[in-house]
Amino acid sequence: MSLGFMFPGQGSQTVGMLTEVAEQHAEIVEHFQRASDAIDQPLWDIVRDGPEQALNSTAITQPALLVASVALWNIWLGAGGTRPEMVAGHSLGEYSALVCAGSLSLEDGARLVHERGKLMQQAVPHGVGAMAAVLGLEDDQVRECCEAATGVVTAANFNAPGQVVIAGAAAAVDDAAERCKQVGARRAVLLPVSGPFHCELMKPAQQEFAAVLDSVDLTMPQIAVVHNVDARVADNVQELREKLMAQIAQPVLWTRCAQAMIAAGVDRLVECGPGKVLSGLLRRIDRSIDTDALGSLDGLSAALSRE
Repeated sequence: MSLGFMFPGQGSQTVGMLTEVAEQHAEIVEHFQRASDAIDQPLWDIVRDGPEQALNSTAITQPALLVASVALWNIWLGAGGTRPEMVAGHSLGEYSALVCAGSLSLEDGARLVHERGKLMQQAVPHGVGAMAAVLGLEDDQVRECCEAATGVVTAANFNAPGQVVIAGAAAAVDDAAERCKQVGARRAVLLPVSGPFHCELMKPAQQEFAAVLDSVDLTMPQIAVVHNVDARVADNVQELREKLMAQIAQPVLWTRCAQAMIAAGVDRLVECGPGKVLSGLLRRIDRSIDTDALGSLDGLSAALSRE
C-alpha cells in the first residue's frame, strides 16, 4: 500500500480544535507556542477559547491550521506512523505540506502564511469581493457561466467533480451563481469568507508576497509535494517559489492533485489536520481510495491501528 498525506485549508478551523488531542499530546501546545513566538500572536489561546471572529480572521486562520497540521504530523511519526511517499495541501495546506516535507521550518511556515493571510485580506476591501460554492455542474459549465457574467469572476477551487468554488467581485459572483442555477446547479451559495481568494483580484497580494517569500530559507522537499496550480511536483527551488507565488491568484486544482497522487500509485490518503473536509472531497473524486483523518483522538487511534 502506497501512502499519501493531504493537508486542509481554510474552512477546516473550529474554536476548540485539537483540544482533546492536546490533553494527551503536549506537542500540540508546544508547536503552537513556537509559532506564536514567531508571529507574536497568541495562537493557542485563540484556537482553544476563540472568539470565532478572531480565529476566522485570515491572518490567524492560516498559521493556526498550519501549526495544527504540522503538530498532528509529528504525533503521527512519533507514534510509528508510516512516512508518506507523496503529499499535497489545499491552498494554505500546501504550506503545511512543505513544512512536513522538510522544505520550510515551522516558524518560517507560520510567518509566511501569517503575512500571506494579511496580504490576501488587504488586497480587496471587505464586501467588495465574494466566493460561492457551486454544486452539481461540470467544471466547463461553471467556467462558461463565469465567462458570461458581467465583471471579474472565475472558477477558483476545483474541489471535486460537481463541486467548484467561484471567486471575484461580489456583483459578478452573484451574477455567475445565478447563471449556474439557471443551467441546473443543485446549489450555488455564497461562502462566509473574508476575500475572493485564488482569482485575479488577489494579484496585489501576489506581488507584495514576493518579498516575504524571498525572506525565508526554502529548500527542496524530502517528500514529493504536488502543487495546486498544476498538480505537478516542482523540479527546483525557483520553480517551487514560482508555484507558491502563482497559487495566490490562480485556481486550486484539487481534483487533479488528488488524481495525480492516485496515478502515481497512492492508494491510501491520510488527512492531516482538523476536520474531514478533504476526506469528504476524496469520496467524490475516487471512492476506491482508503482514507483516514487525524484531527481527533479517535481518528488518530484508528489510523495508527492500521499501520
